[in-house]
Amino acid sequence: MDTATISRKYQVVIPQRIRKALRLAPGQKMQVIQHGNRIELIPEQDIRELRGFLKGISTAFEREEDRL
Repeated sequence: MDTATISRKYQVVIPQRIRKALRLAPGQKMQVIQHGNRIELIPEQDIRELRGFLKGISTAFEREEDRL
């Protein structure tokens, strides 16, 4: 388990092992979510990076008439 320290300016450095594993870059935006007494940082992704992530999903389901 990695740890981080909050600076006097309330800044936190993400450990190198995690930065490399998630391919984080300087200036990259993160969503910050609070769950009770826990904080989650979720890297925002460029919409172009998401292209094809639903490849192979089945679209064979019945649609409502007004959604055709």
